[in-house]
Amino acid sequence: MNSSEKPQPVSFFTSFLYWLKLGFISFGGPAGQISMMHQELVENRRWISEKRFLHALNYTMVLPGPEAQQLATYIGWLMHGIKGGIMAGVLFVLPSLFILIGLTWVYLSYGNLPAVEGILYGIKPAVTAIVLFAAYRIGSKALSNSWLMIIAALAFVAIFVLRIPFPYIVIGAGIIGYIGSKYAPEKFSNSGGHGSSGKNYGPALIDDDTPAPKHTLFSWTRFGVFLVIGLLMGAMVFGALYRSYGWDGTLTQMGWFFTKAAMVTFGGAYAVLPYVYQGGVEQYGWLTGTQMIDGLALGETTPGPLIMVIAFVGFVGAWTKEIFGPDALLMAGIAGATVATFFTFLPSFLFIFLGGPAVEATRNDLKFTAPLSAITAAVVGVIVNLALFFAYHVLWPEGFSGTFEWYGALIGIAAFLLLVRYKLGIMTVILGAAVFGLAHQFVLG
Repeated sequence: MNSSEKPQPVSFFTSFLYWLKLGFISFGGPAGQISMMHQELVENRRWISEKRFLHALNYTMVLPGPEAQQLATYIGWLMHGIKGGIMAGVLFVLPSLFILIGLTWVYLSYGNLPAVEGILYGIKPAVTAIVLFAAYRIGSKALSNSWLMIIAALAFVAIFVLRIPFPYIVIGAGIIGYIGSKYAPEKFSNSGGHGSSGKNYGPALIDDDTPAPKHTLFSWTRFGVFLVIGLLMGAMVFGALYRSYGWDGTLTQMGWFFTKAAMVTFGGAYAVLPYVYQGGVEQYGWLTGTQMIDGLALGETTPGPLIMVIAFVGFVGAWTKEIFGPDALLMAGIAGATVATFFTFLPSFLFIFLGGPAVEATRNDLKFTAPLSAITAAVVGVIVNLALFFAYHVLWPEGFSGTFEWYGALIGIAAFLLLVRYKLGIMTVILGAAVFGLAHQFVLG
């Protein structure tokens, strides 16, 4: 196709094939997934212009939830309406759900095999380095002045020392940001979004000046209909779980917990992991701290949003609690993973379909972006806490009184240097760590 020619309209089936393919190859976390979409949709296929793509991305970054999945939903909705948004969002998640269900079953059934133990031994310190790298990457962009650095430090103290739950930290940071927009607006002017690269890839199907499709225009009637349908879907599934298992049932509690988790995932998966840990490990006892680290390791090696680690938590929790009895552990795990995924992602779809037409008008409003800046700063402190938690459990698996895992420490240090200094991809680092873990198991062990 000539770069000066406008692309032809894209059929629903063509879009389906693209989003299906992306669901199986979307490795590399949010940054890698967004980069893949930009390269394919903006540069190669020109389905959407650079400006419209970045505008959609900035909007999804304001929302709680996985921004890459919401960006896919937004673009699918922009191109083909509600059915396009649902298709893109579901296909972004579904392959990773099936893959994680399979990997989690292998992990629980065969996790004690030497080869599996060796791979996990190498991957876990690498995952610790990846989490620390996430804090470094977000912090280098978000902590642009001393005020935001102080917010990050306060958030770290709040969760590490005072054990304050993550949602309260998010709310507190948002309030500070809102107040800051009144009295020190210059300190909170960074919305955490992405700027334009200034490149021109030629005319796009949805170009800068393409009129907004009818289905993207705001309507109170449409807003009300979507809100009622979304709430009814959640209420019907939750009601069925409540009737079947009662309020204290494992699946019922998972539905309630992961709905709350979906509302506080500002800053992406790394930011919400401490909240999932607090609930899944400390509050409900669905899994152990070590299993949580193993789950993140598996999540890093599969396509799809990293927040899909919640499927691992749901699977292990339902398996551990034997919700269907000791003879139906696999079915229990599948039910737990499905419930966790449904209640985590339902709000993400609602945020796009409800807010897509309305929130765009506030994209340059400091009252709207300043709380995001403060929340993003707080997220940095929370992620550092998560990295320290992982480091403790990986390097001192038996506590400080036990043996220090020097080999694991070397893997973690090497992984961090490869990510920061040499800009290696996450999958490359994980595969290398797995190889060194196998070497430790069969050569040094």
